[in-house]
Amino acid sequence: MDIRELRYFAAVYRERNLTAAARACFVSQPSISTAITHLEAELGTTLFIRHKKGVAPTASAEQFHALARRIIDETDAARALFRKPSTKTNVTLGLMRTLDVPRTIALLKPLTARSDVSLRLVGSDEPADARIISKSMLRKEEQFVALWSERYVAALPPSHPLTLKDKLRTADLAGVPLIDRCHCEQSAFFGRGAQRRHTAAIAQSEDWAIALVAAGVGIAIVPEGVARGNPEVAVREIEVKVKREVGLAYRASAPLADALKEFVGKLQKRRGPARTGRRTGTRKALSPSR
Repeated sequence: MDIRELRYFAAVYRERNLTAAARACFVSQPSISTAITHLEAELGTTLFIRHKKGVAPTASAEQFHALARRIIDETDAARALFRKPSTKTNVTLGLMRTLDVPRTIALLKPLTARSDVSLRLVGSDEPADARIISKSMLRKEEQFVALWSERYVAALPPSHPLTLKDKLRTADLAGVPLIDRCHCEQSAFFGRGAQRRHTAAIAQSEDWAIALVAAGVGIAIVPEGVARGNPEVAVREIEVKVKREVGLAYRASAPLADALKEFVGKLQKRRGPARTGRRTGTRKALSPSR
């Protein structure tokens, strides 16, 4: 056995899926399968049982994983012991408050996985090399690389009477306790009827808004990603098609560093083609290095 096979084994053990393990190791699935087959032959035992959704580790795999993990860690430590310090690129990334946790994790992984990048996170209103923001927050001097678009929905306490409706209108929320947020996106839903709103609380972040909804304080209009998958709130469509476009903004006068170009490229590849442009018009698409 060699260290490469141990790394592939550890990836399969972690992901419980050969395809996901291959993706994590940047190799083809047959390479992963061959490595596992070699290990099983050498060890004389079965490590994984295949099923429809992936693989399940056997008792042998559970026992072998601790040893394999220790060998991998010690190998990496030995290499690092004599490796010359590399020059790191300092990257400051501004994040808006309204990003949901799963997307935030997916956004940061391509940067945190790089050993040549020193990442610093700040608020979206602080000086930064680039910002992950809603397009409505774009500044005049910035270019914008669109990453995804998401709609706004209503988040309600599960027992709220309005959960009986599939879609909510502005009139449905007249006089209903609402959770306002320190952002202006939801004003597009209420429009001129804003004076009829009954504000029960003002949340500093989307997480606080969802927590207040779950506690039964009121209803909140939030990005779908924030409410999706939260078992403590009910989600309903709203009649006004309010959406936000989220992307990476950077100053046109300061081209992206190579680390950020690769970062954008990975995000675009994961989410499909993206557009780039300023508020005042459309520009040619960014061609990030791969």
